Formats: sequence, C-alpha cells, structure tokens
Amino acid sequence: MTKTKEYAEGTCPLVSQCRLPLSTRTVNHLADLLRQHLKAIRSRWRILPPGKIAVIVLAVLRHDQRLSDMAGGNNVSESTVRRWYDALITLLDAQAPRLDRALKKVAKRGGEVVLIDGTLIPTQRRTGRADRRNCSGKHRHHGLHFLALTDENGRLIWISAARPGRTHDITAARHDHILAHLRAAGLGALADLGFRGLDNDVRDP
Repeated sequence: MTKTKEYAEGTCPLVSQCRLPLSTRTVNHLADLLRQHLKAIRSRWRILPPGKIAVIVLAVLRHDQRLSDMAGGNNVSESTVRRWYDALITLLDAQAPRLDRALKKVAKRGGEVVLIDGTLIPTQRRTGRADRRNCSGKHRHHGLHFLALTDENGRLIWISAARPGRTHDITAARHDHILAHLRAAGLGALADLGFRGLDNDVRDP
C-alpha cells in the first residue's frame, strides 16, 4: 500500500467557513508584531500576508481549530501553520508585562487594591499517567491553571504562566511571590476564600 496525496475518484476536499469575532485592533496588533519580526530577521516574504497569518493563528487560539484543518483550508502545510503558531505565541509572550512593573503602574495611577483569582482553562484529556496532574478535582475537568490580577475596574493587568490543572490558587500565589510584589508596590488585594492563609502576618496584613 503506497501513500498518496491524490484524492479518490468522485471526491473533493471540502472547506467550511466559520465566523470569528475579532476586533480589527487585535488582528492588526498581531500582524504588526509579525511584520516587525520578519523585518528584524530580514525575512519579509511569507506564503501568506501577515494579516492572514494572524487570523489563522487566532482561529487556532480562540476556537481550538486543528492545525491540519486550518492548513488544508488555506493551501499550506500543517508544519507551516505550526511554525506560525509558535512564532506568534513567542512574540506575544515577549509583550507580557512583568508582575512588579504592572503593579507599580497601577499604584502610579492612584490605585489602592487589585483583584486576584485563579482560573482553569479546560483542555482535552490526554492518555497516560503524565496527564493526571492536569486534572482539577475542584472543577472535575482537565485543564491548565492560571493566576490573574485585575485592577479595580476588572481590567486584566497580569496573568501567570500556565500550571497543571490541579494547582491550588494559594500555591500559585506563593510560587509567584504575590505578597512580596504587592507590598513593594504598596497595594492591597481582594481575593476569595481560596487564598485564605496566604497572608498570616498580623503586623503587615
């Protein structure tokens, strides 16, 4: 049996369309990041324009579209879509603010407290024992745990790196030294009962 990319007789590839609610600002931001990156590495040519690449990657991130499906619908290879995906994730990661700088910025604007909470981003369950740590007993679902800080109006100012789904909120806060950064910026924090016991210093609560 030989492998072939030719389609069987009487069949043809189908391309489905879906609506992706995205702001022009979001697409342009990713496209500009890609253009700057290509200019920096002196490689301005790509099989598709930066704006189209940004939309493809956002479709994967927002709707968990399979790379092979996005590749087939845009006449590129799956490995090409994967390279675009990894490149834009790296570029976005470099734009993320540091925790200490984000808190100092809030304090400079006159803020007094931040809101802190943990969230679970559901993921598909993979086979094997290695995926057990991604199972959250609280949510009864597999996923990745993130710790997020917002200002008083609920605007996101910082988000942690991804951790296994079984990670507790208070454990993540201790790992990221949230208390030390809050005290350094002179800010307080509002949190739910999941953070009870995080701050036991009666002299400087």
